[in-house]
Amino acid sequence: MKPTVGSTKIGLLGLGLMGRPMGINLIKAGYSLTVWNRTSSRAGELVAAGATLAKSPQEVAASSDFLLTIVSDPPALEEILWGPSGAMQALQRGSTYIDSSTISPALARKIAAASAERGVRFLDAPVTGGDWGAKKGELIFMVGGDADTLKDVEPLLGVLGKKWFHLGPHGAGQTVKLAMNLILALQVEALAEALALVARAGLQGEKLVEVLQSSMARSGVLDVKAPNLLKGEYVPSFPLRLMHKDLGLALDLANQLGVALPATAAARETYSYVKGIAKEDLDYSAVMRFWKR
Repeated sequence: MKPTVGSTKIGLLGLGLMGRPMGINLIKAGYSLTVWNRTSSRAGELVAAGATLAKSPQEVAASSDFLLTIVSDPPALEEILWGPSGAMQALQRGSTYIDSSTISPALARKIAAASAERGVRFLDAPVTGGDWGAKKGELIFMVGGDADTLKDVEPLLGVLGKKWFHLGPHGAGQTVKLAMNLILALQVEALAEALALVARAGLQGEKLVEVLQSSMARSGVLDVKAPNLLKGEYVPSFPLRLMHKDLGLALDLANQLGVALPATAAARETYSYVKGIAKEDLDYSAVMRFWKR
């Protein structure tokens, strides 16, 4: 089944930094949307735009042709799928379920197996692009699962994102997402270290960034995150607590596969320290605070 504006019912579980703007874009595109969030007050903007607020994940799944989840971590996803009033028991045969959370590849495969038992097609499709990408409908999806299923959901993905990659079987999307996030975390930590060194030498960090922008070190991360580090402003676009979680997932996967990730292990210690001292939700670029001690 392919999604059709006006007749297709979409369910959305998770209305955080990414979920809310994704939901708004689905409504703007003309889809019928039913939503649920653990903190129901976060649904206000979506309900005002025309969404229906359900009382449970189960209620959302029961009324949806396509279910989309995007929550903070594996325990949160397992709770909304298999907890009391969980969605899994109510998924409709012939429906499609897309998870855009960042979780372990093993959990993605577990969900795929449970979905198949119910006659439901499943894709693990984590995203990148930050909250600004979610607002603009310019996310990038990393997809694991059946290629034909992906082909059928492209109309939905086209509302939410600008690009999607079919990376292999179930779990492949999550594996690539974790690999990408460890690179982003290391890049930002390396920039923070370099800025700390330059500052201690009595030089302006802006001078280092100016040189980097003209060198092989130039990157999208530098464009987006360098201003945060230079100003010491860390409004969350991608929260540090989630990057810390993703580094842990990457290390768990590495242990399962027998791959050493020494730089990732060291970086997670730095992120752990900053996470421990933070009193509010900060962007992961706040790792700079390790050197501000």
